[in-house]
Amino acid sequence: MLTFDAKINRFQEKGEKTGWTYIEIRPDQAEILNPGIKKSYRVKGFIENIAIKQIAVRPMGDDSFILPLNGKIRKELKKTAGQKVKVAIVIDNSEIIISPLLLESLEDDPDAKAKFEKLPPSHQKYYSRWIEDAKTEATKVKRIVKAIKGLSMGLDFGAMTKLD
Repeated sequence: MLTFDAKINRFQEKGEKTGWTYIEIRPDQAEILNPGIKKSYRVKGFIENIAIKQIAVRPMGDDSFILPLNGKIRKELKKTAGQKVKVAIVIDNSEIIISPLLLESLEDDPDAKAKFEKLPPSHQKYYSRWIEDAKTEATKVKRIVKAIKGLSMGLDFGAMTKLD
């Protein structure tokens, strides 16, 4: 397990990552965590006392990586950019479980299903988590409808979430 203290950072202007909140994993730390690997992989563990799993660590091109902190994690941490956190992570090789309700619904739209299946597993997980994080069944159903419509239209995740 890799344990370290880290500062929460936020990208100002960084292309597709603009506005992202993240923890940097230095090259020496990345080499301890997953030796010789230069592409994205998933981790699990803890940030402070918050358990995380199946979080994609992303390469930054200079042998460093970032561990993005989504809204749910940031809310649980009650910390913002500039604050320090304790991190303890290991490689997470567990199988990604996709929302059964989403998979069942995709059966009714072969085009959307084909596009979904062509997505990388990490992108499939975005859709699944977004749907499963809905607080009510009504919201879950709305999100599934929006996901299928967006996939059918060839939209990426971000553009799909903005559909009416």
